Amino acid sequence: MTPSKPDLIFSHKQRQVKDFAFDAHVVEVFPDMISRSVPGYNTIIDTIGQFSQQYVTESTNIYDLGCSLGAATLAMRQGIKTKGCRIIGVDNSAAMVDRCRRHVLAFKGETPVEIIEDDVLAISIENASMVVLNFTLQFIDPDKRAQLIQTIFDGLTPGGILVISDKFIHPDNACNQTLIDLHHDFKRANGYSDLEIAQKRTALENVMKPDSLEDHHLRLANTGFSQSSTWFQCYNFFSLFAIK
Repeated sequence: MTPSKPDLIFSHKQRQVKDFAFDAHVVEVFPDMISRSVPGYNTIIDTIGQFSQQYVTESTNIYDLGCSLGAATLAMRQGIKTKGCRIIGVDNSAAMVDRCRRHVLAFKGETPVEIIEDDVLAISIENASMVVLNFTLQFIDPDKRAQLIQTIFDGLTPGGILVISDKFIHPDNACNQTLIDLHHDFKRANGYSDLEIAQKRTALENVMKPDSLEDHHLRLANTGFSQSSTWFQCYNFFSLFAIK
């Protein structure tokens, strides 16, 4: 895997902070950005691999929607123990897809992987025993999230699993601000300056729209998932799983 460059994207004062985009500049620093910005990211990736070992069934498809550089894809391929499966990774960033394909090729595995450049909303989900939305749903138009979850549910086999990891908003303003402050302290401890934190927050303001945890679970229940559980939370980041 190509070593990550240090994330310096927001280290200098910008006249006008543009909306965040997963472009070639972000691709170059993405692993460093994620490790310094998302608490528990490695735990989430490792556990996705564990879920794949437990829930992926023979001759089914596995989807990584918003696959970025393929961390979840590779974790699942390592965890899968059954035959006849195929992993399909999808991302709408050409730069991410190009680098992801190279990452996948760098690691050997028995389960074939296909990386597709497309909008996750345009993908058909078929014969799936596992679907992952790892920090993807928060970037989807809020009005289209229920549609995407329904598409996933319809394409899952009985007993199939959906894993969602995202940032969330606490419904209580004081609690929400405390979680934000803790996350900012986490980023400072990882070397980000107040300028970098502020400028990245501005860049994400119009493109990342988190839900509350309650909204996530209610949406899943309304779609028809028999059960869902938040298995990980650190500050205002979480990961949950839902079973069809």
